[in-house]
Amino acid sequence: MRKFTIGVQRTMAAVYEDPKARYIAAQRSAKRQETPLSINSATSESGAPTIFDTVLLQQRKRRAWQASQKPDTRDGSFLLDRTMQDVRERLDTVERTFDLALDISDDDGRVAQLMAASPRVVAMTRLAGSVDHSEKSDMPAVIGQQERLPAGSHSLNLVTSVLGLQWANDVPGALVQIRKALKPDGLFLGALVGGDTLRELRDVLAREDEEATGGASPKVAPFVDVRDFGSLLQRAGFALPVTDVDSFTVRYGNLFVLMADLRAMGATNVLVNRSRRPWTKARAVRAAELYATHHADPDGRIRATFQVISFSGWAPSDVQQKPLRPGSARTRLADALGTQERPTGEKPT
Repeated sequence: MRKFTIGVQRTMAAVYEDPKARYIAAQRSAKRQETPLSINSATSESGAPTIFDTVLLQQRKRRAWQASQKPDTRDGSFLLDRTMQDVRERLDTVERTFDLALDISDDDGRVAQLMAASPRVVAMTRLAGSVDHSEKSDMPAVIGQQERLPAGSHSLNLVTSVLGLQWANDVPGALVQIRKALKPDGLFLGALVGGDTLRELRDVLAREDEEATGGASPKVAPFVDVRDFGSLLQRAGFALPVTDVDSFTVRYGNLFVLMADLRAMGATNVLVNRSRRPWTKARAVRAAELYATHHADPDGRIRATFQVISFSGWAPSDVQQKPLRPGSARTRLADALGTQERPTGEKPT
């Protein structure tokens, strides 16, 4: 596991004269603009539990993108930029050419454009969650969802996904659809947010909830663990699955600056079971105090952990390497190591 710290300099005065007041005002404005939850059951069409309000997620992504087009707007793209560059580097090391690729990141088109520029990719299309989302880039787009891919069976050579799969309500089902859409020996490559992400924020909001209400309501998404995701790739039928994890820490002046970054990412709370009670200014200030008490460095800046799980998997093919059958080895391990073989439990003399 690679761990390192990024000292992200966030100057509040340049953008927010009063970050607390602006955060509360932005939250109230957002509530007025969002439509009610359109999901009427606790399960998706596949039968999997409905965790995320996908309509609300698209609204917040759209609002974040619209805000990013304005001058002097806070840039919340550092996580996406960093992750998609890493995925592109890994794509370039694959000694294959992919004739037809689909990117299912459902961002503003930057990921698909970066992957399409790789010498390994001949043609790239991207998945867009809505019509207006498809108009944010010159890259060819198809409208659909990663849990219901608009792609035929065995039609693609490459599928890429950068920081999008963690929003799927049915991750196992999405993985199966991706594998089925790939031609034999096709590649699925990408990254998603890991389970350790924002652990400090999760802790602080639970503490504040307990103080204010005597209980806790979900406010931070339950992201997948790296071991679990590796198992899901195998269960979905991918061959040669590989996962890796990259954890790093971003430092902020206070909780409100962190919240501003999450809003700029379109990554605020879209959980179906989120509390509908308004989060008052007093409660937000108390959460900021708890954050500074429990997760701050000596200089007063708070820490926020981000974890990214990188992955790859191949659609099964007869041309791929396969493990030998048990008992088919022709050379004993003891001979290869130049040692003496002893029965289990026998101690060396």
